[in-house]
Amino acid sequence: MHPNLSFEQAPPISVPYRFFLTAPWFGIAAGLLLLVQGEVLLASRWAPGTLAMVHLFVAGFMLQAMCGALLQFIPVAAGGNIWRPRWLAAIVHPLLIVAAGLLVAAFLAQRPGFFMAAGHTFAVGLGFFIVVLGLAVWRTPAQGATIVALRIALAALLVTLITGVTLATGLAKGLLLPLPPLADVHAAWGLGGWALILLAGVSYFVVPMFQLTPAYPDWFSRGMPWALLAVVGIWSALFPDFPEPLRSIVLLSGVAVAASYGAVTLHLHARRRRKVSDTSFLFFRLAMLSLLLLLLSALMPLFGDDERITVWLGVLALFGVFFSVINGMLYKIMPFINWLQLQRHYGMQALPPTMNQMLAESQMRAQFRVHLVTLTVLLSAVWLPVLARPGGLLLMLDCGWLALNLLRIVGAYRRFKARVA
Repeated sequence: MHPNLSFEQAPPISVPYRFFLTAPWFGIAAGLLLLVQGEVLLASRWAPGTLAMVHLFVAGFMLQAMCGALLQFIPVAAGGNIWRPRWLAAIVHPLLIVAAGLLVAAFLAQRPGFFMAAGHTFAVGLGFFIVVLGLAVWRTPAQGATIVALRIALAALLVTLITGVTLATGLAKGLLLPLPPLADVHAAWGLGGWALILLAGVSYFVVPMFQLTPAYPDWFSRGMPWALLAVVGIWSALFPDFPEPLRSIVLLSGVAVAASYGAVTLHLHARRRRKVSDTSFLFFRLAMLSLLLLLLSALMPLFGDDERITVWLGVLALFGVFFSVINGMLYKIMPFINWLQLQRHYGMQALPPTMNQMLAESQMRAQFRVHLVTLTVLLSAVWLPVLARPGGLLLMLDCGWLALNLLRIVGAYRRFKARVA
């Protein structure tokens, strides 16, 4: 076990779990939307249904899972003191659900009032979350690359929130804003600044801990978040014109930095002390391979101007990289939280089940196979529209299976407590 974990600061188990258990349902909703609307969602990134499906992933699935992970990770691994985590979760969690629902409804119904309500709700809920966790991260006495990455990621989330609220307000009031360029800036800060830097910062800690690899090289772990932040900053400085070929150069630079994280992680995987590949490890490796494929795919616009190329890159990034890695981390984080809470409550009075006993490996491995098929079909559906609706059905199955497995992990926790009682 990692020597720097602050077990005594762990929040109540309900705090992260309410976010984790909610996340897969947004993925199910995204699959249902694709099943209903079909190939139109994979033809252009600007279609209302496409924007709704994207935000079901980023403002629903990803945001729920990442907020829940931070509420557990910052006090336990980063030594940050989060103000009243139970109250914070009780306020932020429902606000984020309502905000994401309003935003999706706004895209589908094209109702200005929904855009305004979604922007206000995100501003209150996510703004409160950023302030509280930002204070915890800035005040922690801990140091190192993970802490720096967490601080940068939360700052990037703030920029993502500001640009997102600006976009929602512009759509609601019909303001004369350069919406497509502003949307590109919003996406860069959300995926490149917030999501990827947070993923890297957490990886510096959990990959050596759970996957038994050597530590990330110090030069890389310290430099990668700043390099990615610099690229996102340059991208934003090009707003609103994005002149070519500078746009392509900056985009490829950002993808190259992201791919370097995937390459270094795969190199560490090759040197790990334990060669058994559990399902969580397979999900993580798939995400890193998707990052490398993303670099190759980012070269495609140089050979054509097909809108479907952008959609392909989006599917690969959202579902190949972020969904895969979050899915794999949940299969490690939730059993670990179970074990941690049971160990704290019962000590030597009753021996809790090990992390590997919380959920059968066969259940996780079966969902991983479904996920591989789903990713393949979704990527193929960009070019073969007839596969769009089967991809939506598979996406519902994939996320539904994940939801069921997470409930099984919770069930293992409850069964042990009931048996001891």
